[in-house]
Amino acid sequence: MSNARSVSEAPLWELKSVSKAFPGVQALDRISLALRASEIHALVGENGSGKSTLVKCLSGIYQPDAGEFLNRGTPVELPAPMAAQRRGVATIHQEFSLVPSLSVAENMALGRLPTRRGAVDWRSLRRRAVETLARLGITLDPDRTVASLSVGEQQLVEIAKAISFDMSLLILDEPTAALGLKETDRLHEVIRVLAIHGTAILYISHRLDEVFAVADRMTVVRDGRVVATVDPESTSMRELVRMMIGSDLEEHFAKRPGHGNEPRLEVRGLSSSNRVRDVSFTLARGEVLGLGGIVGSGRTEIARALFGVDAITRGEIVLDGRRRRFASPGEAIAAGVMLLPENRKTDGLFFNFDGPPNITIARLKKLLVGPFLSLARERRRAAALLTELHVRAAAERRSVAELSGGNQQKVLLARCLFADTRVLILDEPTQGIDVSAKADVYRLINRLTADGVSILLISSDYPELMMMSDRIAVVRDGTIVHTVARGELSQHDLVEMTSGADRSVAA
Repeated sequence: MSNARSVSEAPLWELKSVSKAFPGVQALDRISLALRASEIHALVGENGSGKSTLVKCLSGIYQPDAGEFLNRGTPVELPAPMAAQRRGVATIHQEFSLVPSLSVAENMALGRLPTRRGAVDWRSLRRRAVETLARLGITLDPDRTVASLSVGEQQLVEIAKAISFDMSLLILDEPTAALGLKETDRLHEVIRVLAIHGTAILYISHRLDEVFAVADRMTVVRDGRVVATVDPESTSMRELVRMMIGSDLEEHFAKRPGHGNEPRLEVRGLSSSNRVRDVSFTLARGEVLGLGGIVGSGRTEIARALFGVDAITRGEIVLDGRRRRFASPGEAIAAGVMLLPENRKTDGLFFNFDGPPNITIARLKKLLVGPFLSLARERRRAAALLTELHVRAAAERRSVAELSGGNQQKVLLARCLFADTRVLILDEPTQGIDVSAKADVYRLINRLTADGVSILLISSDYPELMMMSDRIAVVRDGTIVHTVARGELSQHDLVEMTSGADRSVAA
């Protein structure tokens, strides 16, 4: 086992031969899974492997076509989310279910506020919140509004809200997708506390290094079936990837070096209305410059200023020798600067459209035949890009809302290709996508840089940042504090620099 906890051999929850089909798709095919008290059980697999469907069945959102659920050995039905909750199943999805305008304590008691003499008992509500937070070792003011919390703190409030019920099973779906290293470590500490107190944890993540660090057992699913259940000590990350995708994938992807020193983008003393202050850097033609930093360090804000989202208050941008200042994203795109946003759902995709309109929206002039928009040309150009990025043909006809996270990300990447981009800003491009989709992104980065495209890469995945960047610029408090060439620092050095530990050591 990965830690010293005592894990019960008898399953607290068990799935037996659970199947679920949708039109044309067998999402789950006789899945069996045992979840034990005090165990952190990881569920891994590619996008589309059946993980999300399994979670929705356990959460009462979907009803299985066959099979059964057992709680402490007794068959139970979960006909609705509230029924699952009453049975002790708490699910934390990637999208939080918190009300930003309410306090931490109010969010923790939503739907079951304590009352006294017909009115809300605010004192009791606050006391319960304090007790629950203390139980998890979370130091948060219960009176703070959720809107004032960091993403990591909101994640902890979701967990505190879940355990305030009589919970026996906690399901975490990509819990660290938007978290930095420190917030991830803190979340894992809380999960371990819950496991020590007897909760069964089902942990779903594409970050395999985290899975090996936190899980007691790991179950691999592929094409709706269980491939294997293994212990971290008895397998390697390479073997786990092989089980997930059915073939080998290089553990270290070969990064082609940049083209040289010919400047493509020069940023001098840039400040913005949104926390960016005195940022300067040069990005060469065909180079990947990584922006490293903790969540909230200002990396995304730098991207927003360069892309014309946030107003520039001082400094200058020089693109291919010409001074530019973009008043809008449209101006940036017209000049050859493109941003793949961190949050594809709120900032990137149009969910009422299928794949082709989402791709071509960046440069519709390329589709004109005289004064008219050619839908045939749109379909043809989009299909070629989706094929190049290994996206199934069904994406051409389906709403992007129905695609997996990896294919949604590839639709946005296809948009960047269609826009004739010279400078591509990638903000967390592999967040929430599976290992084979990540490899496709890395191949695309190599192909683009070989064609002379310059890339600004923002990533909280430090091994990825170090693997794919020619240089790394460390961002802290809205400015660049260090720029280091590829191979000149270790992951430990990068963690120290981004967190400010190097500054405290020097002092």
